[in-house]
Amino acid sequence: MTNFLRYAQEKHAEIVSLTSELAACESPSDSPAAVNRMVDLLIEKTADVAWAKTFESSKFGKTLRLEFKLPGERKEGQVLGLGHSDTVWPLGTVKTMPVNVANGRLWGPGVLDMKSGLAFFVFAMRALRDLNIAIKHDVVLLVAPDEEVGSTSSRAITEEEAKRSKCVLVLEPGTGFAGKLKTARKGVGDYQVFVKGKAAHAGVDFTSGASAIVEAARQISEIAKFTDLERGITVNPGVISGGTRSNVIAELTRVHVDVRVNRLPDAAELDAKFRALKANDDRCRVWVEGGLNRPPMERTEAIAALFHKARDLAAAMGVAIEESSTGGGSDGNFTAALGIPTLDGLGGVGEGAHAPNESILLDRVADRVALLAALVAEI
Repeated sequence: MTNFLRYAQEKHAEIVSLTSELAACESPSDSPAAVNRMVDLLIEKTADVAWAKTFESSKFGKTLRLEFKLPGERKEGQVLGLGHSDTVWPLGTVKTMPVNVANGRLWGPGVLDMKSGLAFFVFAMRALRDLNIAIKHDVVLLVAPDEEVGSTSSRAITEEEAKRSKCVLVLEPGTGFAGKLKTARKGVGDYQVFVKGKAAHAGVDFTSGASAIVEAARQISEIAKFTDLERGITVNPGVISGGTRSNVIAELTRVHVDVRVNRLPDAAELDAKFRALKANDDRCRVWVEGGLNRPPMERTEAIAALFHKARDLAAAMGVAIEESSTGGGSDGNFTAALGIPTLDGLGGVGEGAHAPNESILLDRVADRVALLAALVAEI
C-alpha cells in the first residue's frame, strides 16, 4: 500500500495541475456546450490510460464512459467509478473566483464538487498501470453531465453500468475536514403543489374570489407537519409563487417542496400524504406533481464491508478513515438502491461545495489517490 502512497506523493503536482485545469474548464449543468468542452478535455487528458465512449443527450451535455487500460487478466466483471462533469457555477465565475493555490489549499469553482475526484481517480488508475499491478476486473469511470440537476439524462446509463459491477466507488467529496466516507445518504424528493382558485377584483368583488394564495398557505401549514425529525424525514416548502397584482385575488399558486427520507418505505408514506392533500375552500382545487427523485442509499452489510476494507487499506498507509451519513443525494443513491455495494465520498477533502470558499486540502490529495488505487487493486 505504501507504494501507492509514494506514487501519489511523487505525482502530487501533476494531480493538482489536472484538477486545476478541469476546474478552470467551467461546466454548469445548464450549458451543454460547456459540459461537452469539459468532457472533451477529460478524454484528451486520459487518452494514455483509457478508452472513451460518449452518450448524447437532447437536453444536457454528453455522458462519458472511460474504460481503463490496466495490467492483468480481467474476467470477473467490473468496478465502477462514478463522477459528474457538471457544476452549479455559472459561466464566468472563474473571473471572480479564480482557480488558485494558497494557504495549503486549491481554491476555485468545482474543485471540491467534484473536479478533484475525477482527477484523483485518473491518477489512481495511472498508479495501477505504472506500478504494473494486475487487476482481475475491468475498471470503468462514468461521468454524468447532469448530476447537479437530478441526473435525468444519465440515470439509466448509470444503473445499467452498475448492474454489471461488483461495486461502485463514488468520487463525491468526503465529509468535513476529516474526509469521512459516506455509507448512507437520504433519499431526495421534489414535489410541486398547485392551487387553483378564482380570480376577482379585490376591492369591487372580493366575495366572488377564492384566493389560491390563502389556500396555499393552509396547504403549507399542513405540509410542514409531514416533517418527522426522529425518523429523519424533512419536508421543506422552499419556494412559493403566485398571484398577479395586490388588487387581484390570486387565481393560481405553486409551492415547490424538497423532501428527504432515510428509508424507502418512508418515501412511499410521504408520497401518499402529498397525494391526499385536499382544498379547505371547496372553490379551490389542489393537485400535486413530482415525487422521489433519488432513492435513499441505506447502509447495508455489503456497504459496511466495503467501508471496512477501505478503512483497513487506509490504516495500512497511516491514514484514519471514518464513515458518515448525509442528507444530500448523489448518483450513488441509484446504484445502492439496486443492491450494488456502493461507497461514497472518496473524492476531495475540503469545504465550501457550492459556496465561494470551495477548496480542497492539498495535504489530503496523495492519500485519497492512493486509497482509490488500493481499493481497486484489492476488490
